[in-house]
Order: sequence, then C-alpha cells, then structure tokens
Amino acid sequence: MKDNAKTQLPELSDEDLIQRTLEGETRAYDELVRRHSRKLTSMLVSMLNNEADAYDVAQMSFLKAFHSLRYFKGQSSFYTWLYSIALNQGRNFLRKRRRERNSSYSLDNTENGDPLEKNAELSDTNRSSDPVRQAQIADLRKKLTHAISQLSPAHQEVINLCDIQGLSYPEIAKFINISEGTLRSRLHYARRQLQGILAEERPY
Repeated sequence: MKDNAKTQLPELSDEDLIQRTLEGETRAYDELVRRHSRKLTSMLVSMLNNEADAYDVAQMSFLKAFHSLRYFKGQSSFYTWLYSIALNQGRNFLRKRRRERNSSYSLDNTENGDPLEKNAELSDTNRSSDPVRQAQIADLRKKLTHAISQLSPAHQEVINLCDIQGLSYPEIAKFINISEGTLRSRLHYARRQLQGILAEERPY
C-alpha cells in the first residue's frame, strides 16, 4: 500500500506533497523539486546570466525551503514562496559576485562568455537562419546584456523580473517589498537609463 502511494506522487497537489514531506516522506519533497526545478532554474539563469551558478543557487534555494517548510503557511502558492527564497538567494549571490569582481563588468567579461554565451540555446533555435541576421541578433544580445549590467542592482532587478521574467507588477512589488508606485517609477527610470546606454553603445 505504501509503495502504491509513492507511485501516485506526481498526481498530488503541492499542498499534499508539503504535508507528506512534513510527515517525514522525503520522496514527496523530491517530487516538489522535480516539479518546480526547471522553472526556478530558468528564472535564475536570466537573473545570474550563468547556468552553473543558477543551478547552484536553485539547489541552495530548495535546501533552504526544505528546512523552512514548517513555516510555510499556504498564504501563497508553494512556487511563489519558493521563488521569493530563490530571489533572495540570487541577490546574495550577485552581491558576492560583484564584490569578487570589484563591482565592475567589462567587455572582456562578455567576450569570455559571462552573460549571453551562457544562453546559447537561444541562438541554437535559429541556426538554420541567415548567418548575417544571426550575427546581428547575437551582437544585439551582447549589447543588451552589457547595457543591463551597467544599471544599479535595484534597476537590474526590476528589468529582469518585469521585462525578462514577465512577472506582474503586484508580484514584483511583493517579492522585492516595495509599493507598486515605487516599482513603476523604478522601472520607468531603469528603462530610460537602458535606452540611453544602448543609444550611446558603439559596435564591439
């Protein structure tokens, strides 16, 4: 009977899996990880611009969520709660990385594969297209990533969450603990800065 229950884990809701985890069934948490790992890691890739770092931060986030699971009150979905944990973990990682890189990015970082080289799958989907067009697209991506890296951490964050992740204003405001009015103002300023940087960019 117990084995049969285990085989049905993929059919259970997140709430049921959480309850089973709290009761000591670790396989239930494995199913939660399997269910949400891809989406969470994808978000972190966009945030950190590095697949290996995103994977590591995702694992840390799942571990932290596991140890904090008894505090989850169900006021939001499990993924929303998990996302907020990963967002904080990602912020901490970025702060550490900025300190290690003396709070600066350079064109050399980009050429060494730091931002968009880690998102090679984006170009893989269009390999059969015109090579000239693909070169133009790759150059645009490189410029955009470099431009975003010149924004302040707070402005990078809202650009990533809104324009890359596509989260709603209420979701973003809740995640980063600011009002929607402040978010709109911050996002407007970030986009204006980004446009100005891109307008001044010279070809690499």
